[in-house]
Amino acid sequence: MSVNSAERPALLDVVLVKAGRTKISYPAELLADDGTRVTVRAPWAGDGVRDFGFVRFEPGDVFTEHYWRDRWYAVKEVRTATGTLKGHYCDVTRPAELSAGRLLVEDLDLDLWVSADGTDVRRLDEDEFAASGLTAADPGAAAAAVAALDELDALARGGGLGALLA
Repeated sequence: MSVNSAERPALLDVVLVKAGRTKISYPAELLADDGTRVTVRAPWAGDGVRDFGFVRFEPGDVFTEHYWRDRWYAVKEVRTATGTLKGHYCDVTRPAELSAGRLLVEDLDLDLWVSADGTDVRRLDEDEFAASGLTAADPGAAAAAVAALDELDALARGGGLGALLA
């Protein structure tokens, strides 16, 4: 299903859970759902500014978020309020589930940042992943998470992230 721009935008709640608890929940505009990939748009949902050193997420930023029902990651395009691309923040997650206006995504700690020009590709939170205990608790999920991060890293370094989102 593609959302027609002449219609009133469909809204849903994006719910990110981590270790069985809701990490954050926020409303988002449903842009598209082709049965495999769900694309939504939402303003920065965090409290105030989050400065990572290599990028700042702040009020006014707009996230176009791509979630897959069959992949272990989500890719979020981050733009300023004026539309300038900051980059892509990639979350390693279990495959997304959409039901009754709620998009549920489980965060598995691993992340990847790709700057707007593609020259800065950073693997993030590998220490948090190691400390999470997922490798012992669910070895299959842990292996899928590591493979997803490796896939995203290879796509980013090979210039294929844009094609993934097309």
